Amino acid sequence: MVSRETSTATPGDTVGTRDGDWPRPPKTRIFTVANQKGGVGKTTTSVNLAAALSIHGQRVLVVDLDPQGNASTALSIDHRGDVLDMYKVLVEDVPLVEVVKEVPEMPGLYCAPATIDLAGAEIELVSMVAREARLQRALTAYTDVEFDYILIDCPPSLGLLTVNALMAANELLIPIQCEYYALEGLGQLLRNVDLVRAHLNPTLDLSTILLTMYDGRTRLASQVADEVRSHFADTVLKTVIPRSVRVSEAPSYGQSVMTYDPGSSGAMAYMDAAREIAYRGAAV
Repeated sequence: MVSRETSTATPGDTVGTRDGDWPRPPKTRIFTVANQKGGVGKTTTSVNLAAALSIHGQRVLVVDLDPQGNASTALSIDHRGDVLDMYKVLVEDVPLVEVVKEVPEMPGLYCAPATIDLAGAEIELVSMVAREARLQRALTAYTDVEFDYILIDCPPSLGLLTVNALMAANELLIPIQCEYYALEGLGQLLRNVDLVRAHLNPTLDLSTILLTMYDGRTRLASQVADEVRSHFADTVLKTVIPRSVRVSEAPSYGQSVMTYDPGSSGAMAYMDAAREIAYRGAAV
């Protein structure tokens, strides 16, 4: 069924067009999708950007580092019971190749799932040697598929799981919702990023900010968007993600919105955002 949601695009935009394969990056781009504020669209962004990239010929891995396992649910990957998951990789040194699963009916898209066991990883990692680098080591050792993109979906915290993600990535993507408290806590995240750069990962680049949950009917949304753009300039993608019922519904069907309702405003916006990311990478 085609959604009645309307796109936020202006006439002449190439929103949602199937324009063939996008350019592949010269090396794997590893994005950590982080914001310690909950409910800003981290998982939704990780899953839908990954799906959009894979639709256009990219090989993509989603690493689910959130104990809730919502990214795994949205990609229809089993993460209940005694399945091999990211907890086993980080804490028990299980090779990542044993954990990664291909997403059903989405060629080129893979997921490393999370189970609730991951909730205990923060405590167990504290006493481990090189605790901040365990994800990086696991990704480096993975050679089964040569990925174009790896998207790491973080929990809403600044603990050891998120530090592992920041250590493993070369790019940081921050989703910011267009609501009143949008910038609350962002300063602390950026201070942590500076610490990670100084002591662990000097190559980490805050490359992308994505405005989410945009409601064009409110003045507040445009005010927040203007404020974020004034702070971060070209780091902010031109595409904004509108509020969309279809985006919210899709995970309950074990799908991204890209396959659940590709004609919806949310799907077309995520397609545009993914296109921007792909062509930005090609221009580097």
